[in-house]
Amino acid sequence: MTMITEIAPDVFRISTYAADADLQFGQFLVRDDEPLLFHTGPRALFPVVREAVARLIDPRTLRWITFSHFEADESGSLAEWLQLAPRAEAACSVVGAIVNVNDAVDRPARPLADDEVLVTGRHRLRFLQTPHVPHCWDAGLLFDETTGTLFCSDLVFQNGDVAPTGDLATVLERHRASVATMEASPLAAYMPYTPRTAGVMRRLVDLAPRTLATMHGSVLVGDGAAALREAAEIMRQTFGSERS
Repeated sequence: MTMITEIAPDVFRISTYAADADLQFGQFLVRDDEPLLFHTGPRALFPVVREAVARLIDPRTLRWITFSHFEADESGSLAEWLQLAPRAEAACSVVGAIVNVNDAVDRPARPLADDEVLVTGRHRLRFLQTPHVPHCWDAGLLFDETTGTLFCSDLVFQNGDVAPTGDLATVLERHRASVATMEASPLAAYMPYTPRTAGVMRRLVDLAPRTLATMHGSVLVGDGAAALREAAEIMRQTFGSERS
């Protein structure tokens, strides 16, 4: 079942639970003069995500399709969205455009420089280049300065069919457990820890987001800085150099 939840003014979470993976897959729609979708979802979910978007806007009016990094759950149905929405452009990191998107789809991507701002109408969305955070060379995140929402991809992920939103204690408890579960699975070491990781996380903490729009699990509404600070420590302990 696909659920729609407004997590900030005109910012909507669209989430579908996949029981076989025990994981929710979330996309985020910013409803504005130039509507923006963060995450496309995998191709298999395109019909249900399209139907959910259609309950909020005419999907053909979508202007921006954005994501952190080139991966099935982030951008798997990018081609389908570009075919549906004639004015839509993929907006991603410069690396993402050059290395992945411009070869994978026919419509050239709109490369975003670090700290560049997309203005969609009422919303100002700042692009943050975050290589290998959460993972992949081309990674980047978007911060909606208007609502204080950080679209944070796989950061602070949580397994399970959970509530659309959660508080700090609940989200962090689930996140710790989910990281431990992931590390005991064939998907272990999914998140690299590089000399840049701590600095990237500090930059995100300094944004002091009021909402963390997580792809997998409950959206955190509250002290985003505290959540990111603790997530950074979990990353260091789990993936840091001492874990050789």
